[in-house]
Formats: sequence, C-alpha cells, structure tokens
Amino acid sequence: MTSFDTSPQLNVWRALLALAVVFVMLATTGWTALRNQRGATPLQASLSAWEHGRIGGHRLPDPQSEPAKLASFFSSLTEQDRSTLVRTYSLAVGNMNGAPVELRYRANHLALAKARKVERDRMHDKRLTPAGQQEAGRRMHRFGDLMEQGRHILAFDPEGSGRVAEVFGDLRRAERVSVVVPGVDTDLLTFQRTNRKYSAPVGMAKSLYAAERQVSPSTRTAVIAWADYTAPSGLGIDSATAMRAEEGAVRLNALVRALPGGSPVSLFCHSYGSVVCGVAAHSLPDRVSDIAVAGSPGMRVETAAQLHTGARVWAMRDSDDWIQDVPYLEVGGLGHGADPVSAGFGARVLSAAGAKGHAGYFEPGTASLFNFAEIGVGAYRSVHCAHEDGVCRTGMSGTAAA
Repeated sequence: MTSFDTSPQLNVWRALLALAVVFVMLATTGWTALRNQRGATPLQASLSAWEHGRIGGHRLPDPQSEPAKLASFFSSLTEQDRSTLVRTYSLAVGNMNGAPVELRYRANHLALAKARKVERDRMHDKRLTPAGQQEAGRRMHRFGDLMEQGRHILAFDPEGSGRVAEVFGDLRRAERVSVVVPGVDTDLLTFQRTNRKYSAPVGMAKSLYAAERQVSPSTRTAVIAWADYTAPSGLGIDSATAMRAEEGAVRLNALVRALPGGSPVSLFCHSYGSVVCGVAAHSLPDRVSDIAVAGSPGMRVETAAQLHTGARVWAMRDSDDWIQDVPYLEVGGLGHGADPVSAGFGARVLSAAGAKGHAGYFEPGTASLFNFAEIGVGAYRSVHCAHEDGVCRTGMSGTAAA
C-alpha cells in the first residue's frame, strides 16, 4: 500500500485501531490527572495577590476584565504606580490581556529573572535526580536567553513545560500583525533552536518578519511567535484529539482581542497549530483577515465554510510532508476532519515549493515563506498558487492591505 491509498478498508482499519488506543488511554488518564494535581502555580499566586491588592487606596480591577477596561485602568495610573504593579505582580501583569505591551515586556523580564533564580537553585537541589538537575540547568539558560536585551516577551508562564510568546517589530504601531501558531512539542525549551531553527516558533517568526520586510519595506509589520498554549507532547492521544486545541483556541482568541490598535491580523498555523486555529476561527474578531495553515492534519471541519469566519482561508502542504499519511477523518472525537488542501475543502491552496517536509515551511527562499509574507503584508495578488490556473487568487484585487 502507498501513502496515497485511500481505500475504505484502510481508513476503517486505521479508525478502529485509533479508537482502541483511545480506550486504553482513557483508562489511564484518571490516574495521571490525580498524580499531576499540584498547589497554586506561580502565575496563579501572582493573580491571586493581584485580586487582593490595592493601588492608591483603590482595589485593583478583575484581571479577567475586558482588555479595553484594563487598558483604561493602566492609562489612568501614574508611571510610578505602573512600575509598582510591574514589580509587585510581575507574572500577573506580564500575562494580562489589556495591559500596555511595553508594560508586559517589563513585567515578563522581571518574572524571567525570578524564574531563572528558582532554576539555578534547583540545579543544586540534592533532592532532584541528576536528570532533574540537568533540566533545571536547561530551563535556567533558556530563561536567560529570553531576558537578552532587545527581546520583547509578551507572555510567560514557567509552570510545567511552560508557555511563552515573543514579539518581533513594533506591535503598537504595526499596520499589519502576523501570529505564528506552532504545533506539537512546543514548550519553553523548544521555543527556539540552534539547529533546525526554522522549525521552532522563534525561528519561524523571525524568518516571517524578515520576509515581510523584504517583500514590502514600507509596511510596518509585527510578528508574534505564539507558544502561549499547552501544545500536545508527541504524536499521542493529545495530538489526535481537540482537547489541547480547544484550550489553545480560547487563549488565541484572547490574545487577538487584546492586541493594540485595529490593524489586520493574519494567523499562520503550522501542523497541530492549524487545529487550534480551526477551533478558534468562528470566535475570532473581524480584524483577523487571514488564516493560513501549513502541514495541517485538519481543522476540525469538513469544509472551510464550516469554520464560520470572514477571514480568507489559505492552505499549503509540501509533497514530502509526512502529515499527508495521517487519515483525514474524525471518529468519536479522534482525528481532525477533512484535508485543508483537498479540492472539496474550499481553501485557497498555495504553493509550498522548497519546503522539504513537515518542518520546512518557514525556511528562507521557499515559496511557502514567500506566500506567508505576501499574505502578512496584504499583497494577495502576488501569492503563488499550488496550481497553474491561479485559482487561489480568485476575487483578489490590488496589492495593498485590505
């Protein structure tokens, strides 16, 4: 059988096998959930302290308030009061949708410094195994990397495998904003890589930012490397279901709604990240102009129309991408639905020439990166379609942002 074998018997067999895995996993997840119960996390503790805090004799607003309300609160404060809140509630402010982005950068720098000290102490904690001490060392060095001058950390949570988001460009003044949504095995330690750097969120976002500036130097852009959700670890039960995507979709929607200004936002969703974007699509604000997926296992729908979004939906897949061997079906919550690059799905299918496999879509010099950059700056008529008929550009007019 080849990877393109789509016989009914093969798909039924795959589905039955996958369901058997589900039942086995469900039998053990109760114990796992119980085992992993812990006390308050550092972020929860900071939020709790905020909820009981005061500034100038007044209670602080609910940290879950609408971003506009929180933005108004912060704008009413003196610089001294803002600095006090940043120092006292670093993690809370650093992750607060509605707080000014510059304030979040400052808060997260302080939170990273505190987290780095914790890991430095853990490196010498004799209660940890040698492997645990080594992991503490890796985390300490990663936190130090994120603290380097010029880095703009928009979100940071050290708990567990960790969550983080970083901004490239001036988010407050950007005319176009791009958000990179990565897939499985994304956490604090894999947020950036030295080897295969364009397969990690930082490398993806930096590459896209450079490409956008190259294709349209006059357009003020900002790109967010968004690893601020708990991604599945490996190709297990989490990656085969929508549980992580549903949690991530809530967080992605909150991020977009809190972005400053009203400039168009494009989402670039890789692998399982496209599941997150698919689940989030119907609830995203109108400023989301484009959702582009690459190497997608599905978007939890059978057609693009079922996403119920006004955003343009784009899809691409390299011919060597192993994701094409994953069954495009959904049975009892397992699997992610139809293939976004299939003719029946209804997405605008783009060329991914040069991507070379599942992790190469953001490599410089590829058609995939060029297409992402053109979408990011709104130059839709310049994109390269997967098919020579140019159907992916149907209905597009002009070359400027819409």
